[in-house]
Amino acid sequence: MARRKQTLFQKRRERREKRERDKSIVFRKKFCRLCQEKVDFIDYKDLRRLEKFITERGKIIPRRISGNCARHQRRVTFAIKRARHAGLLPYTTK
Repeated sequence: MARRKQTLFQKRRERREKRERDKSIVFRKKFCRLCQEKVDFIDYKDLRRLEKFITERGKIIPRRISGNCARHQRRVTFAIKRARHAGLLPYTTK
């Protein structure tokens, strides 16, 4: 007996089921560490805190990766730029 061809509906259902199986990876919700610590002012001289928000190449880590809220991301960015201008943080690495 010959095998019946799959209909378009069956193919779509199989693809959907495969996608749902692949979604078994669970991501944690990112949260703003600065809000949690109730930080009001981000000092540009606080290098230990600012270094957490830059890569080893000197780039500022984006908000979607760091988990900062918009308000604190703007303040962190401003503090990093001030620290770079003052010569406390590098613009890039060699």
